[in-house]
Amino acid sequence: MAGPRKGPGAAEEPPPLLVKIVMAGESCVGKTSIVRRYTEPDSPPAGTPATSYLATIGIDFKVKLVMINDTRVKLQIWDTAGQERFHTLSTSYFRGAQGFVLVYDITNLKSFQSITMWMQDIYEKAGDEVDVILLGNKCDKESERVVPKQKGEKIAWEYGIPFFETSAKDNVNIEHAFSLLTKEILEKKSCVLYDLDVVTLNESKKRTCCAF
Repeated sequence: MAGPRKGPGAAEEPPPLLVKIVMAGESCVGKTSIVRRYTEPDSPPAGTPATSYLATIGIDFKVKLVMINDTRVKLQIWDTAGQERFHTLSTSYFRGAQGFVLVYDITNLKSFQSITMWMQDIYEKAGDEVDVILLGNKCDKESERVVPKQKGEKIAWEYGIPFFETSAKDNVNIEHAFSLLTKEILEKKSCVLYDLDVVTLNESKKRTCCAF
């Protein structure tokens, strides 16, 4: 049986706000596993034989619709390649982003040491007021840890950004991290855009900016 039809005077539900979030960090730190764990929670966990993800080639993105404080928000999450040969391509997608998820691998010291470089790229391409959250991923591999949690906390404090240790495999802090980042973006009341069901790879089309 069909539901009640809206009358001509009924107010239409506004479209969701569109928020662009970009994943950043070295190759093989688990960015793709984090994105898939968050956007496809029913898929097999990362680290199982069925989910041995190949390194992202160039760029990919996922979409997730969430509700934050009674506001519908459509997250457009861009998963960038961490390999050096894709660096220029990956950072070109930083422009126009409202938030970044910067990821390192607690079992890979080089991925932690590159955080400063990635933060410089973020600030250069997206501005130093953009929201960033730092994730120390693969905390399920405690026996292989080479980056102490205190180091992650310290560098996050120096940049004034939130920090979590996460595990895409065991689903530790993934939802909480994205939720916090999205709330911080919305609380800034900056120019968040209405979703017009348009995804443009060249950022050429303008969307209407909402006023809070």
